Amino acid sequence: MTISSTTMDQALPRHVGIIMDGNGRWAERQGKPRVWGHKKGVDAVRRAVSFCRRLNIPSLTLFAFSSENWRRPEDEVSSLMELFMFVLQKEIKLLHKNQVRLKIIGDLSRFSTKLQTKIAEAEALTAGNTGLTLNVAANYGGRWDIAQAAQQLARQVAAGTLRADDIDEKLLASHIQMHDQPELDLMIRTGGDIRISNFLLWQAAYAELLFIDTLWPDFDDQVFADAIASFVSRERRFGCTGAQIRELAAATVQG
Repeated sequence: MTISSTTMDQALPRHVGIIMDGNGRWAERQGKPRVWGHKKGVDAVRRAVSFCRRLNIPSLTLFAFSSENWRRPEDEVSSLMELFMFVLQKEIKLLHKNQVRLKIIGDLSRFSTKLQTKIAEAEALTAGNTGLTLNVAANYGGRWDIAQAAQQLARQVAAGTLRADDIDEKLLASHIQMHDQPELDLMIRTGGDIRISNFLLWQAAYAELLFIDTLWPDFDDQVFADAIASFVSRERRFGCTGAQIRELAAATVQG
């Protein structure tokens, strides 16, 4: 049987999330300051964005800075903020040229006014783009995401515009970050740790999880391709039996 490009597109994940771990360790192994690893990690981001564009993957979400990362040494946090500002200024025109829509997800209130302004400008510039949506999670936490959605609904209940009994999973989901994008299909964590570290807790409910030893600066097209191949090889059942899924797949091919 010949696999058409349409069939292949349907087999690929429509939304990939990546916990970009290992920048600091990569730098230390090179005898460099940890911030050097974060700078090299930007190259890996470029490669990942380009890879997703070539495969027509609609959404890519990168965990850039968690709400827990504020606990890191002050000089490292300061360097990360400076790098974030630099990357926004340097990369946004290229992203826009390539029809990439940029979304920053997370609690932005803790960032400087200058950085918040740059984020707003970058999002506004790319808002109409129809290619890949690049979500960058900054000062983000999965528990925060669920809590902020609950707060929005609670305010509606307090205002009398919503009944508490009307709140269900679908309504709560509509207030979660990225609710207007494809559901998360694949979550990858680099760096060897086997945990999701408060990343996309709601969105990952049915995502395939993949933990790899590769440090983020070494994440290249081959590593990404291997991750996609692992995803494609898995049988996603969503509560059904394997036999039901195979029967459905066979009917789809015949049709």
